[in-house]
Amino acid sequence: MTALAQRPPLVHIPPRRRIGPLRGLRHGLTLANRNIRYIVRSPSTLIDTVIQPVLFLLVFVFLFGGAIAGGWQEYLQTLVPGLMVQITLYASVGTGLALNTDISKGVFDRFRSLPIARSAPLVGAVLGDVVRYAVAVTVLLALAFALGFRTSTGLLPVLGAVALVIVFGLTLCWLSVLVGMVAKNPQAVPGIAMAVILPLTFGSNIFADPQTMPGWLQVWVAVNPVTHFVDAVRGLMLGGETAGPLMASLVAVVLLHAVLFPLAIRAYLRRTR
Repeated sequence: MTALAQRPPLVHIPPRRRIGPLRGLRHGLTLANRNIRYIVRSPSTLIDTVIQPVLFLLVFVFLFGGAIAGGWQEYLQTLVPGLMVQITLYASVGTGLALNTDISKGVFDRFRSLPIARSAPLVGAVLGDVVRYAVAVTVLLALAFALGFRTSTGLLPVLGAVALVIVFGLTLCWLSVLVGMVAKNPQAVPGIAMAVILPLTFGSNIFADPQTMPGWLQVWVAVNPVTHFVDAVRGLMLGGETAGPLMASLVAVVLLHAVLFPLAIRAYLRRTR
């Protein structure tokens, strides 16, 4: 009997089925639920999300409020809507850090062995961070109302302001994903992210009136998307012009997605292949 005759018959292995968008979204929602359950079971992961709003509010209101606005009570009214935007931007850093950590620890290797969409871990990380944004804004507003902050527009506009802030966080999280994918290790993610976030937050109208700034800085503040979001949130919560800043904010969301989303996805696919 020849060796050819002794060879076992070939077994046909069917190709792996392509996972459609709806099924992939379901996988992403499942992993987002996993991330949320982890946060609920381990509240310590939210310590930075809780402490940052408290520190920013207390430090800027009581240390700088008198110098900037003549009194901390007046400054509180102006600062709180701006801090809602800022802390959401800071909270988005956790997305890139978590993804980089999972890749470094080999978690993504286990994901690749499962019959799930390749995009599911990314979608799960992004959607799961909505909890961080909600917690950060809730803590900030609770402390602000305790200190005397008051809105003047009604419940629905305030809820609209909160929703706009969360949309802003979900938009900027793609910047965090991009940083998390290009950073070599988790320790490098916060440093790189802060180098981008600090000019966006302090070069805006969150803390001071742009009219008091040098001319070259006023130019940057005017084109900074954070400025438009702050104006929109202030209008929704305190009254004043809302339509223009809100439209500018929505345009910024579209433009930022058009730039950051493809870059983040390309970096993600390259890092996880």
